[in-house]
Amino acid sequence: MINFRIFFASIKEIDLLCNTNLSLITLNYLDPKNDLTFKRVFGEHKHLCISLINSMLPLENPVVAIEYQTGELIPELTEVLRNTIVDIRCTDSANRQFLVEMQMYWNESFRSRVLLNASKAYVKQLDRTEKFRLLKPVYALTFVNDTFEKSPEMKNEYFHHYKIVNINNTEKQIEGLEFFFVELPKFKPLDRVEKKLHELWLRFLTEVDENTEEIPGEFLENEHIREAVGYVEKGAYTKAQLDAYDKRKIDTMTVTGMLDDALEKGEAIGLEKGEAIGLEKGKAIGEQKKAGYVALKAIEMGMTVDDASKLSGLTIEQINDM
Repeated sequence: MINFRIFFASIKEIDLLCNTNLSLITLNYLDPKNDLTFKRVFGEHKHLCISLINSMLPLENPVVAIEYQTGELIPELTEVLRNTIVDIRCTDSANRQFLVEMQMYWNESFRSRVLLNASKAYVKQLDRTEKFRLLKPVYALTFVNDTFEKSPEMKNEYFHHYKIVNINNTEKQIEGLEFFFVELPKFKPLDRVEKKLHELWLRFLTEVDENTEEIPGEFLENEHIREAVGYVEKGAYTKAQLDAYDKRKIDTMTVTGMLDDALEKGEAIGLEKGEAIGLEKGKAIGEQKKAGYVALKAIEMGMTVDDASKLSGLTIEQINDM
């Protein structure tokens, strides 16, 4: 026999729960910029990756379907370039390739690495065809949680689009490679209707982290952003995954601290030398000293010479000669 008093009490509890202000419930989130979470959101869910690409890139023909590509782009090159792996690499139904990366800190060598990866992806198409006219474009989209364009005229420019154009007539373009860099710290939402999804994705990447207690209503109104938020909830990860997340976070903080320290020391050395041998030459010496300091610190922390080379921008030979 059903106990109706308990039954109706349960209905009241459910009703109370459904009408509770969810903003009062504290949920734990992870930072979507971390390698683990970024790949979980965009490297495991094709429709979210498509949404991100279409919202960021000014494509004449939007992406409608993709297939993920795995493996290294340049495993056969020298040790300095080994293990250069893109976060997300995919090909759409038109055989266009998209390289999507998240960089938590900036090093001048990263720009060259992006160029190398995109160029290699373009050239590797010759494995499947012998006709140059059949080669399809490669687009490299890199999010950077750092500021690298520091000139006054670009202080508010967060989105940088590079392509191969004629200097005297920029409408004339050699198609094949295009590069997009997004400086996340510079992004300021303007709530533009024509760029609604563009700004929502950037807000997702810049506003959600371990300190987030309440998700903005605009995020929940969009099905893709709402789904992405669910994939960065802490409860969706195993203990081993959370340990890997924390390790990556600590590694990033350590490297960032090293770079800041090296920058200060390098600038000081450059200025000191500049007084004696000329400012420009002094700056060059400072940059070299800075890179050397970073490389040595990296090796002291247990990194390989290969990793120290990639981090500092110095060659293995330069490091071995230090």
